[in-house]
Amino acid sequence: MKHKITAGIIGFGRMGGFYLDEMLKNENWEVAYICDIDPEAREYAKKLSPNSKVVADEQIVFNDPKVEVVGLFTLANFRLEQIEKAVAAGKHVISEKPIADTVEREWKAVQLIENSGKLATVNLYLRNSWYHNTLKEFIESGEIGELAIIRICHMTPGLAPGEGHEYEGPAFHDCGMHYVDIARWYAECEYKTWHAQALRMWNWPEPWWLQCHGTFENGIVFDITQGFVYGQLSKDQTHNSYVDLIGTKGIARMTHDFKTAKVELRGVTVTDSIEKPYGGKNIDRLCERFANSISEGKLDKRLPTARDAATASEYAWRFLQDAKTHEMPAIGDLETLEQIRERRRNMTNGYGLLHHRKKI
Repeated sequence: MKHKITAGIIGFGRMGGFYLDEMLKNENWEVAYICDIDPEAREYAKKLSPNSKVVADEQIVFNDPKVEVVGLFTLANFRLEQIEKAVAAGKHVISEKPIADTVEREWKAVQLIENSGKLATVNLYLRNSWYHNTLKEFIESGEIGELAIIRICHMTPGLAPGEGHEYEGPAFHDCGMHYVDIARWYAECEYKTWHAQALRMWNWPEPWWLQCHGTFENGIVFDITQGFVYGQLSKDQTHNSYVDLIGTKGIARMTHDFKTAKVELRGVTVTDSIEKPYGGKNIDRLCERFANSISEGKLDKRLPTARDAATASEYAWRFLQDAKTHEMPAIGDLETLEQIRERRRNMTNGYGLLHHRKKI
């Protein structure tokens, strides 16, 4: 890199903190601004990054010509307007997903970005993971023959209803769109048919568990299961997360425990098992690849685009809507949900913990 890339972080919650941490460790980045409307967040930011200007007004960040990249890590209902400001100011963009709070507004954001001539990526973090890339390379080697079946499951205790999904949608949209995206990435094709079944756990109005199966236009079939319903009140919590890729000759699969990911490869000439650290949200890889993209003037093909994000979001909503056209049972009651919320308010070790900012 000839020079450090100057960035402004807008939104300093949980994800904004992840980006700051990785950018401070990466010699390619300089964080010039951290912006948040919450005074407590700003005080915390000053302690973590004393060399950054900490502000409450995002327009200050957009107006500074020295800022090359803006990171948009606020809630989804703010992102379209922030993308509009970024485009108008000639900034590159890193965004959390979804890139807006409705499908229509997401596609407007895509159009703005694609017409801007600037680079943009969205944190669909599975694409930056070592395990999915290992599986994809094994498929492309021909070891499993033709990819025929994609099976994905991700069930954890996770966020309970009412804990921050207002603009990101129910669990299958907020979290499940990652799996909608990665299935499409493996298939290298668009969805063609689908049938979804959902459950209204604890009598919540929106479904908190959903399973969808169907086909891609090239004939590959898929099933995706996602829900934050997996033993919320169990004494010792666990989860069930896997990817199972079945070809005409062999298979490739992955499981993880959020600490270690295990990949199994069983091809016509190769049998292998790989274990490495899980890697979390892979923000380090996103930041490294985006910095290199800016240096080279072209988006790294491994990075998700705004179009990828809007497509995954739209299909996640379509699958949710399809589930609502079928019987959608309600099992459990709101009293149990309140027990779950009360437990989660006091948890210090578990899944999808609520963000309690560290004391300064």
